[in-house]
Amino acid sequence: MPSFPSLTRPATLLALSLAVAAPAAHAALKQGSEAPDFTLTATQNGQEMQYTLHEALAKGPVVLYFYPAAFTKGCTMEAHGFADSMPQFKALGASVIGVSMDNIHKLDDFSVSQIKGQFPVASDSEGKVTRLYDAKMPMLDIAQRVTYVIAPEGQIIDTISSESPGNHVEKALAALKSYKADVMRHRRK
Repeated sequence: MPSFPSLTRPATLLALSLAVAAPAAHAALKQGSEAPDFTLTATQNGQEMQYTLHEALAKGPVVLYFYPAAFTKGCTMEAHGFADSMPQFKALGASVIGVSMDNIHKLDDFSVSQIKGQFPVASDSEGKVTRLYDAKMPMLDIAQRVTYVIAPEGQIIDTISSESPGNHVEKALAALKSYKADVMRHRRK
């Protein structure tokens, strides 16, 4: 039987138990709240840039999604879902940005190999923006799985919180469709 000495360290056991017993993702920023502005180093198709939320919002709604770690099964599945759905997001006038606490070099690879350059991913290695959006996993240096749909005016249209990566894309698209329908109704009045 193989020996796993690193798993017997108390700190490692504590981290593993916290990861398994961590509460479901939550988000303090609720519908109607003002989305805090930020600037992070991001990468799209391996090309690094500065991403600023208010600049993206000037072009239309933004889907801001936080995820635990690039190249993990759930996060890769979620990234594929967002990438595959970019034509739908663009048709609704929206852009997408993914944020994790991974370093930018890891995200350079992730943006090319998994996202195929469909949208940028940003590095929040110090966790400042992740904390600002109440998306940091308690006691761990990773983000929770939380998605915010943000109107061009900066208000949060919807908050999607769950550990399951499978429903964030569908719920974000539904929120954007509802938002667009509301905007059209108000224009007709």
